[in-house]
Amino acid sequence: MQNNKIEDIVFTGFNKQVIALNRYTGVKIWSWKSPKGSGYPSVILDGDRLVVSVSGYTYCLEPTTGAVVWENELKGFGTGIACVVSVRGGSSGGAAAQQSADAANAAAASGASA
Repeated sequence: MQNNKIEDIVFTGFNKQVIALNRYTGVKIWSWKSPKGSGYPSVILDGDRLVVSVSGYTYCLEPTTGAVVWENELKGFGTGIACVVSVRGGSSGGAAAQQSADAANAAAASGASA
């Protein structure tokens, strides 16, 4: 098994998934798919933890392996795209990304039915 350092990894998320890539080669290191929720995941690297929220379901992953450290369904708080923030930074662009995806899907659907 390869010994990956956090500083050598970049993360991308879509379709309730997170993929870790080597920042120098682009090679996939690991991938993880949320067992619950759907759509755009909000992702933040908070020091030695990767926090992911998918439709209100929130998970903490170990960033070098993708192993789940903890999860919290946040019952009673609703669903949708979350903004995840810590003293080390925050997620942004989630709502804009979802709106763009929704618009593209609507346009494709209207073009397919025409």
